Amino acid sequence: MRETRAENTTPTRGLPGPAELRATVASIEAVQLPSGMIPWFEGGHCDPWNHVEAAMALAAGGRLAAAERAYEWLRATQREDGAWFNYYRPDGSVEDARLDTNVCAYVATGTWQHYLASGDAALVQEMWPMIERAVGFVLSWQRPGGELVWSVREDGSPESYALLTGSSSVYLSLRCAIACAELVGAERPEWELAAGRVRHAVAYREACFAPKDRYAMDWYYPVLCGALDPATARERLDSRWATFVMEGAGVRCVSDRPWVTAAETAECAIACISAGRPEAARQLLAWVEDQRDPDGSYTTGRVYPERSTFPHEERSTYTAAAVVLAADALAGGSPTSGLFLGRDLPAGLDLDELDAEAAVAGGQRTSAIVNPS
Repeated sequence: MRETRAENTTPTRGLPGPAELRATVASIEAVQLPSGMIPWFEGGHCDPWNHVEAAMALAAGGRLAAAERAYEWLRATQREDGAWFNYYRPDGSVEDARLDTNVCAYVATGTWQHYLASGDAALVQEMWPMIERAVGFVLSWQRPGGELVWSVREDGSPESYALLTGSSSVYLSLRCAIACAELVGAERPEWELAAGRVRHAVAYREACFAPKDRYAMDWYYPVLCGALDPATARERLDSRWATFVMEGAGVRCVSDRPWVTAAETAECAIACISAGRPEAARQLLAWVEDQRDPDGSYTTGRVYPERSTFPHEERSTYTAAAVVLAADALAGGSPTSGLFLGRDLPAGLDLDELDAEAAVAGGQRTSAIVNPS
């Protein structure tokens, strides 16, 4: 049985090298089912967002065929309305029938990343109908203020609130969807407007989202997904760094508990890179190595100071994927490394500039905000 406790010391760790990352990517593929589904762990359930995240890590690691099987599974399971259910069991049955807008949008991010990794425009063309239906579903739940209703219940009724993390992620997905549209020769100006609206909501209307500031993701996701200008991104990271970052360990998933998760630490590292702080990213990613298993997989989280694993002995594919993607972004140079930096991604219509033009035309004083791209 694997050990679930370690000495209460902080070892000196370095970043994972190419061989370690190859082992991590292999640990993800080892869990993939013949159907293409990538569950959280062997025998566990699958949600489409983390499934895509795992497929992205496979592509970044050069395992393109395995990643393409993951997207084939998505094509086979997409609903007529463009959505996917929240959770699926290994046998393909539905565990949770809610429809999460952010989960459904992420296929566009994965598709664009796969194109960057493979250069295969024909595959994007094949996946385009799936992306178009998914984005259509997602935008049907965008509110007038730009934010996205986070989830639709099984009976078809929407939840009453929006989530900052979810809408931030949808912003990145919309940018990737627009890039895919341009690649296949489709014009989707309504998507550009929708992207501008959701970015504006994330950047300036945080009060329209349900208060979830206890959670680390609400802290760093607006930065990770490129919705903030660089100066504001750095200010946001500074504002709660001491609250969420445990020195020598990583990022707490919630502010009031000593629970460090490797996925959130790796994602926060990407946010640091996006904000122009690669050294902070390097440190966070080095701390994550404390959660690495000899086979290349990563424990989902640890409780401090005892450093016991939680959930007990769980090693998750989405955690391994987050580490791979963070390492790729930090190393730079690969075709996929600039994805979360917004490299070559359209930003959508800049509502700040449009408002400024309208205000100037009306003789009002205003100022345009720097475009995040």
